[in-house]
Amino acid sequence: MFTKKSFLTFLYIGIIIGVLSFVFFTSEHTAKVFFLSILISMMYTLIYGAGNGLMNDYLNRIFPWNTETRKRVISGIIGTFVVNVLLTYLCTYINFILIQGQPTENLWNGKLNVSIWIFINIALMVSAVLHAKSFMEEWKKSTRKEVVEQKIIAKSANAQFESLKNQLDPHFLFNSLNVLDALIEENPHQAQKFTNDMSKIYRYVLDQKDKEKVTVQEELDFAKTYCELLKTRFEDSVNFEFDVQDSEKEKFVVPLSLQLLLENAIKHNYATPKKPLKVRIFSENNFLCIENNLQARDLVKEREGIGLSNIVQRYSIITKENVFIEKSDDYFKVKIPILTQKITHMETYKTNNENLAYERAYKRVKEIKGFYGNLISYCLVMPFLIFINLKTAPEYHWFWWPMLGWGIGVISHGLQVFGIGKNWEEKKIKELMEKDQF
Repeated sequence: MFTKKSFLTFLYIGIIIGVLSFVFFTSEHTAKVFFLSILISMMYTLIYGAGNGLMNDYLNRIFPWNTETRKRVISGIIGTFVVNVLLTYLCTYINFILIQGQPTENLWNGKLNVSIWIFINIALMVSAVLHAKSFMEEWKKSTRKEVVEQKIIAKSANAQFESLKNQLDPHFLFNSLNVLDALIEENPHQAQKFTNDMSKIYRYVLDQKDKEKVTVQEELDFAKTYCELLKTRFEDSVNFEFDVQDSEKEKFVVPLSLQLLLENAIKHNYATPKKPLKVRIFSENNFLCIENNLQARDLVKEREGIGLSNIVQRYSIITKENVFIEKSDDYFKVKIPILTQKITHMETYKTNNENLAYERAYKRVKEIKGFYGNLISYCLVMPFLIFINLKTAPEYHWFWWPMLGWGIGVISHGLQVFGIGKNWEEKKIKELMEKDQF
């Protein structure tokens, strides 16, 4: 995008070129010629920079690099050539006709052809650099976005698996079914309610599988249902208290975070009628807090902290806010951030085809970088060779030979990189592979 920063950059380049032109290519070293050289150089750089920058921005909007690469390249080559020829004639007219006062017919009778040709090559070089820079910026942006999305997908999938694993834990199911079996004879009404609570829990897990955030209210409703199930199972051995401000209930948290923390509290602490486990869920300074009295019991170390690590990782991907864990001799407390911005639902699929697409995209970036390196080298070297030729042997234009030879190589490279002729190669490879199979 042509911004104020770009404008200042081209301004500084124009000043530097003007000074160099005055020192090395001007015979009359006066103040007037000095300032005139700088002004003319600034005019060239600003016109070329603005023209190519605006064209680049326009092409980026209608043909994005990451989705319309081929169209973007073809339109870029054609647009670059047409725009820079027009800009060159415009700058030449202003410089030689308006400023230096040469006759207008010099623009068409061939006397300014060498100057126009040199400026066109310089303009193409500048444009090639801008296009290469634009391509790399867009590709980096796209790559960063894809990496973040894949991290979110991976962490979310891991979190969902862990949540489902906790819910479907054999001990959890075994104990719940035992409670249900006892309730069917003792209290059929309570057994029916217990069954409904279990179905609500599994339904919530399935409903939230494609979400990265849910409202605090949704999570609290689910947690209350889960607590009722735990209360039925443990009776007076556990107590739950909810104290969340109404103003926080429309904000957002990571789904199933309360379930993981409640499950952690049950797993890591003793709970008896004489020493009940007291769990409190409340809001505090934009955090949703889960606090319980500490009655720790020994657990297998591999299972320690899995739920907490899961939540910390998920929050670290979608926000800069931290999850805080406080532990003392009397209590254990986890504070998860309450978020104010909802993120849209995320696609949670990732197949082997995407890995192959990434490898192909990586290879293609290397090919396109190689082509642009070749093109920029051509645009840099050829004006220098033309200058050397015209200075040393103006009667014999030998620069046409390397220009044509190398130019054909650049065109061939471009055709190879941007897919023209690729279909023939792919068809031939497929044909030979099928022939070998037979």
